[in-house]
Amino acid sequence: MNTYKRRKIASKLMCAAAFLCAFLTLVPLISIFGYVFAKGIASINPDFFTNLPRPVGEPGGGMSNAIVGTLILIGLSCLWAIPLGIIGGIFLSEFGNNKLGTTVRFTADVLNGVPSIVIGIFAYTLFVLPMKSFSAISGAFALGMIMIPTIMRTTEEMLRMVPRTLREAALALGISQFRTTVSIVLRTALPGILTGILLAIARIAGETAPLLFTAFGNRFWHQSLTQPIAALPLQIFVYAISPFDDWRRQAWAGAFVLIVIIFLISFISRFVIGLHYKSPSSR
Repeated sequence: MNTYKRRKIASKLMCAAAFLCAFLTLVPLISIFGYVFAKGIASINPDFFTNLPRPVGEPGGGMSNAIVGTLILIGLSCLWAIPLGIIGGIFLSEFGNNKLGTTVRFTADVLNGVPSIVIGIFAYTLFVLPMKSFSAISGAFALGMIMIPTIMRTTEEMLRMVPRTLREAALALGISQFRTTVSIVLRTALPGILTGILLAIARIAGETAPLLFTAFGNRFWHQSLTQPIAALPLQIFVYAISPFDDWRRQAWAGAFVLIVIIFLISFISRFVIGLHYKSPSSR
């Protein structure tokens, strides 16, 4: 067998191995989605999205307050964590080649590995004890702490991938460094940064442990940011460990809705970014 045939066979084998690995990677994901869909779709109905949870032993009801509460917590977390994470990533990328940058980078990596329950206890000590009440604010703080390191490190890596010559060309034209960073470098790396933000949102959307110490849960509509608030992960946790069949069915339905929410956030963000790059002003 000549060298050409050996290389051709090796190429085909490696391509087949790559496709097999990709398929094996998708199998767990598809299996989880399919199982959650099969178990939860039967309990999806208008009442699930419009009604409050029913008392113990009374069938029916829904998780409308938990769905709204989850969106509120995600929104509040993004409100402070996304700007802080992006600004931190810009600092690490553009001005972080020093001891301070190394310290911030190491701290972000350590924070990214801290268990979420520890962050929940920290938020409990910082907010719940002084306020003497569980609240949406403390829950958003805990979830934001989880988001920051992911957004910061992703932003840094995406900005570092922007060619240095692009920065030099802008500076040579007399554009200030601030304008170069914001209007050119950050804009070029926007899709990658968005991916990091979506990963962070996907992680906090299903977090339960920190919310047990901060948001605590609520069986009624949310009234104030300083009061306990319902959330889908909390409601799913409570229903899943209950001895009632109806509650366990609704737990599967809540899990399905949670996955759909994450999918919609990802789809809408990608759609907006696609429109951004297709618009004439972005060229």
